[in-house]
Amino acid sequence: MQFPAKEESSAGPGQTKRRKSSDILKMQSLFRIMSVKEGKMLMDLRVLNYFLAVAREENFTRAAQMLHVTQPTLSRQIAQLEEELGVDLFTRSNHNIILTEDGMILKRRAQEMLALAEKTRQDLRHREEDLAGKIAIGSGEFQSTRILSRMIADFSKKHPMVQYEIYSGNADNIHDYIERGFLDMGLMAEPIDIRKYDFIPMPLKETWGAWARTDSPLAQKEWIQPEDLAGKRLITATGDFVKSSLGKWLGKYYEQTEIIAQGNLLYNEMMLAENDLGVVLGLKLNYSCSGLSFIPLYPILETSTVLAWKKEQIFTPATSEFLSFARQYGNVISDDKL
Repeated sequence: MQFPAKEESSAGPGQTKRRKSSDILKMQSLFRIMSVKEGKMLMDLRVLNYFLAVAREENFTRAAQMLHVTQPTLSRQIAQLEEELGVDLFTRSNHNIILTEDGMILKRRAQEMLALAEKTRQDLRHREEDLAGKIAIGSGEFQSTRILSRMIADFSKKHPMVQYEIYSGNADNIHDYIERGFLDMGLMAEPIDIRKYDFIPMPLKETWGAWARTDSPLAQKEWIQPEDLAGKRLITATGDFVKSSLGKWLGKYYEQTEIIAQGNLLYNEMMLAENDLGVVLGLKLNYSCSGLSFIPLYPILETSTVLAWKKEQIFTPATSEFLSFARQYGNVISDDKL
């Protein structure tokens, strides 16, 4: 947008100062008219259109015909505008009307405001129709990943130009990548720090259990209890096992087990179990391994997951739109769709 050229004045210092003060007051009055309330804003933009039409036609009757309003309505709107600004915008005669100096100032400003309003409408329309960009999402290995995948697929149908970068990792990796700005959001197990993150809860509980070889006596059980793991070698996720929910679930039997391996991806841990290194304690997944069986724990141990992102984060239009979509998606999804 081009700004008007600086106007030269031959007035003296005192006159110039009074003139500038007068202009400021008039413009402040104009901006009071341009209310931030949506309904008032639409009305005032229309009034500015009326004003420009009269200025262009230099005749109320012709301007009213062009605007498809009655001449008394148009005259009343212009009179109200002049009253609000406290200035005369037109010099009226029997044959025509011409802009006053104040009217010329408003004409220039009104053209700029209406051009900006139209550009804003176009930008928002472009954003809706041609949303593009890349969204970076981290995810652990969960059954709720299926919900996230469906969410992404449905969003893609609405915005086909948006691309996605999916990062697989554990909670520590994803937290770190979000903090460093490499990820926009992440699907993680609770708990999370609600002081730092906003989140959408996933409508599915994650079930903990043991992944054991199909030829193992453990695979024949309906449930795995803590005492069933006494004397067994365990494969677990990286982290402080003793303080984890699994460590607390094992209780006193923890001392009777051996942590033979730890990892950050359950698939790799399952490969170790398939080769008889030990028993994996992990979550139930949406896929199976031909050589392993999943047996749930008893007492039942479950975990909730959330799609989380940093509070006060400034996102691209694509990411912001996806988060809005995700909120609505989480509200309408039902158990029969899981």
